[in-house]
Amino acid sequence: MNPSELSLGWKAAVNEVVIGATAAEGGTRGKTVKIGGSQCVPWLGFDGPVGHRPALAIEIWDCGGSSWVEQLQEAYGASISDPVEWAKAAAALNPDLLCLRMMGTHPSMDDSSPAEAAEKVRAILAAVDIPLMIWGCDVDEKDNVVLPKCSEAAKGENCLLGSAKEKNYRTLVASCLADGHKLIAESPLDINIAKQVNILANDVGYPLENIIIYPTTAALGYGSEYVFSIMERGRLAGLSGDKLLQQPVLCDVGSQAWRAKEAVASEDALPGLGAPKERGPLWEALSATNYLQAGADLIVLRHPEAIRTVQQSIERLYQTAVAQ
Repeated sequence: MNPSELSLGWKAAVNEVVIGATAAEGGTRGKTVKIGGSQCVPWLGFDGPVGHRPALAIEIWDCGGSSWVEQLQEAYGASISDPVEWAKAAAALNPDLLCLRMMGTHPSMDDSSPAEAAEKVRAILAAVDIPLMIWGCDVDEKDNVVLPKCSEAAKGENCLLGSAKEKNYRTLVASCLADGHKLIAESPLDINIAKQVNILANDVGYPLENIIIYPTTAALGYGSEYVFSIMERGRLAGLSGDKLLQQPVLCDVGSQAWRAKEAVASEDALPGLGAPKERGPLWEALSATNYLQAGADLIVLRHPEAIRTVQQSIERLYQTAVAQ
């Protein structure tokens, strides 16, 4: 049988979302990133157009990375203590985006002010010219005062801001509307809640076409099969015509993979699995490539070696898919 005869003839496609704005578009980014656009089961090019390559973002923090594990600190060296230098080091790895997580604003860390957070956003935008994600500290009360200032500081740059949740979305949605940014919609591995967050954002005026779904993520072996199944069900529903599930999907892999004992435990603790220096980046890369098979459109990573490995995997998958 010819592979093209297996096509299911989907009714719809994943929305195409553009992140970043060049000078011609009113921003200062050196490029823009497009994700989404697929109209097929992931990587099955005979089933329909494969859309854009999945994008990779490198995570950095606004307060340095002294709490990161040893393997990650060694990978970035001294730059990890300064967010601007860290951004430069990460940008040199040629990711599609930088993911700036505002952990310095967390009440149990530096508890930095909204003004301090906004200044760091401006400094990083001035230091590197790739598109930027700006993610809060996940304390809703603090994010509601910090993210509007960060959004305002990045106005015109068409950043990706997160995250909007079922019980905490109005402030961030308003900021994204006012300053022209894209929106991360977060839900706890529940398709109905994912749809509800999209409905809530849309009801207050935010376009469904500019939303990226974050269904939450797990590392390989720590619930990743459940995340995979939720992503897969959502993608099939979107392709079948459900407009509330036609958004690209984000997976925050790095933060989860480096919490797994398999990534960080010593050789004595896990004999036979190899040195942590190699095992950690591999665990992160394997977690990411798992979600590529489920249809992830944007993946956030931490270790340079994981970035390089996943970049190679995406290129092979993409070339094979478009050749079908």
